[in-house]
Amino acid sequence: MTKRNYKIFSTTILGVRAKDKVAIAGDGQVTLGDMAIKQRAVKVREFDTDRGTVVGGFAGAAADALTLFEKFEQKLEQYNGDLKRAIVELAKEWRTDKILRHLEAMLVVMDKKFSFIISGDGNVIEPDGPIVSIGSGGGFAHAAASAFYETGKYSAKQIAERSLKIAADICIYTNDSITVLEIK
Repeated sequence: MTKRNYKIFSTTILGVRAKDKVAIAGDGQVTLGDMAIKQRAVKVREFDTDRGTVVGGFAGAAADALTLFEKFEQKLEQYNGDLKRAIVELAKEWRTDKILRHLEAMLVVMDKKFSFIISGDGNVIEPDGPIVSIGSGGGFAHAAASAFYETGKYSAKQIAERSLKIAADICIYTNDSITVLEIK
């Protein structure tokens, strides 16, 4: 019997900063190989800190991402809600820890001021603009969000939700079971 290795594709995560609000959205589809095995997974979450709310989302292997979320939450608590410091310390640990450095996931985290992508190799990216995305449908969602953002008509939450719906129409690893979290 041969052992099959499956690459887990899960997801599209989109963060938007517009009209003094922040929203992060994620689709609910999880695939294993060529099968969609779950439709309503929740891949975004909220972290309450002394400095305010932080939202985050993950793409990649779910167990790996949940491990990273747990580590991120510990760092956020350790550094009293200082998002920048927590991210840098998480990235350091991710790169140097023998187990963590093999995790296959990416994170997006945002608060009212900052947005970060933490990549699968422990790199930290602070995007220039108000939109951040990861995952297999990230490029589609990002393009749609940019167009909605430019109109100036929509809230962060509306942009995130509408853009993920567009990505779901295009990307086979993204569905329209969308969870949106908003920081007001």
